[in-house]
Amino acid sequence: MNDEIAPIAGEGRHAHLSDLRTFKGVEAWIFDLDNTLYPAHVNLFSQIDERISTYVSKLLGIAKEDARRKQKELYRDYGTTLRGLMEEHRIDADEFLNYVHDIDYSPVTPDPELGKAIAALPGRKFIFTNGDRPHAERTAASLGVTDEFEDIFDIVAAGLLPKPNRETYDLFLKKTGVSPARSAMFEDLSRNLAVPHRLGMRTVLVVPQGTREVFREAWEMEGGDAPHVDFVTDHLAGFLQAILGALGATPDKSIKPPA
Repeated sequence: MNDEIAPIAGEGRHAHLSDLRTFKGVEAWIFDLDNTLYPAHVNLFSQIDERISTYVSKLLGIAKEDARRKQKELYRDYGTTLRGLMEEHRIDADEFLNYVHDIDYSPVTPDPELGKAIAALPGRKFIFTNGDRPHAERTAASLGVTDEFEDIFDIVAAGLLPKPNRETYDLFLKKTGVSPARSAMFEDLSRNLAVPHRLGMRTVLVVPQGTREVFREAWEMEGGDAPHVDFVTDHLAGFLQAILGALGATPDKSIKPPA
């Protein structure tokens, strides 16, 4: 495994595998939503994060700072705070999801470069999120990419069992009928790529510039150099354009990685 791979012009930083032709034969492109289709510095998931802390504080009757520590423990141990609260406190999932996604979506603005790149990918495209469908729909609409995706597989479709549980990926594959050997998955958390890699998917970790400084825990950022991460990019649209170039399509030269 290479420690340093020189970036291909236009797609930003990536690592581990240098030959983007490995994406030849991919027929299904699977994207996480939060902090993947939009960068972490956009003030969206931070709003959700804050509302989760408030929910936990009210539910347990504890101070906000204690609630935040509890929230992150549940997130780390169960995959989502929701799952942890369901297991430990038997909360109502619909009530939780409605509360934490009652946010302002205006910080997410249309991303025509991303939409163009996703549209040009050959085959089927999905959003696979630990959030719920209404949140994914509103976010995709704000980004202007709704029409590029065939379907959204959300936490409700997963039976409220989040990534990185193996059963959740199995449910996704069963519902969509996609072949993991002909799929690629894009995520902002390394641990959520371990199962896809074992299943035979190409895996891409999306780590935009500044992510480490914005509402991220140290353990969330671990694993960027793990064997189950094939590529790391700091610019999703540019990386997709580089893939298209490797597949024989003409990359859009107007799409540049961030300075």
